[in-house]
Amino acid sequence: MSLLFRTSDPSNPFVPAAIAQPARKTALSVNLNKVALLRNTRHLDIPSVTRAAELCLQAGAHGITVHPRPDERHIRADDVYELAALMKDWPDREFNIEGNPFQNLMDFVRNLTARGLPLHQCTFVPDSEDQFTSDHGWTFPDDAERLQPLIEQAHARGVRVSLFMDPDPGAMAAARAVGADRVELYTESYARAWSGHEKNEVLDNFAKAGRAAVAVDLGVNAGHDLNRDNLTEFLRRVPGVQEVSIGHALIADALELGYAATVKDYLRCIDEAFAPGAAA
Repeated sequence: MSLLFRTSDPSNPFVPAAIAQPARKTALSVNLNKVALLRNTRHLDIPSVTRAAELCLQAGAHGITVHPRPDERHIRADDVYELAALMKDWPDREFNIEGNPFQNLMDFVRNLTARGLPLHQCTFVPDSEDQFTSDHGWTFPDDAERLQPLIEQAHARGVRVSLFMDPDPGAMAAARAVGADRVELYTESYARAWSGHEKNEVLDNFAKAGRAAVAVDLGVNAGHDLNRDNLTEFLRRVPGVQEVSIGHALIADALELGYAATVKDYLRCIDEAFAPGAAA
């Protein structure tokens, strides 16, 4: 089950076309940062990040995501290269690296592709070096001029680019115009509102952002605090979501259920969103 789409550009055949609706259900990419965070509290390589990736892929995850920050407080550079080497054994799955392209992300893009290692997608995130966690998206038109050449560099190496974005419907066309293939909608506001009376209003705005992205042939990813409780409803309401990247909640669930059972339950949540007769 390949996530790659050939484009009409023969000089760059592996940058997936940002066509409207995905040809299948939303893909699940497992973010392994929290496994690395736990590992880093000791010096014994326990738990193993690569073993966690292998178990998640065996259970049916469609991809692996990492966000290697410059201080290496969780994912380290060695993890990135070891995971990329592992992904060679899973040619139908995807490797996604998140990060700030003005810090260390582009070094990984250049080095992985130069070594012939898999890298399908890089997600540009506007984090500061000491930021606790990702908490906002790119701003347009402010960030357009400096992002465009880096997007072009990634494309030249056959790597899809997704921009981490707030759910602002008016910004989707600008993200497409700067060259992005996809946006990753920052979903923390939805997760915070999920159990309250503002949920429908917040979710309606995400749906508008999804429709705005699809309207300009921009692919839609989503992530940040999605979990087994709120994932199905999000996918039912927001059109065109091709991938969700889930780390914190999934790894927390895996502490109780194990990797395999947890991944399968997140896949169940996705299946329920696409089930015939599912409420829109």
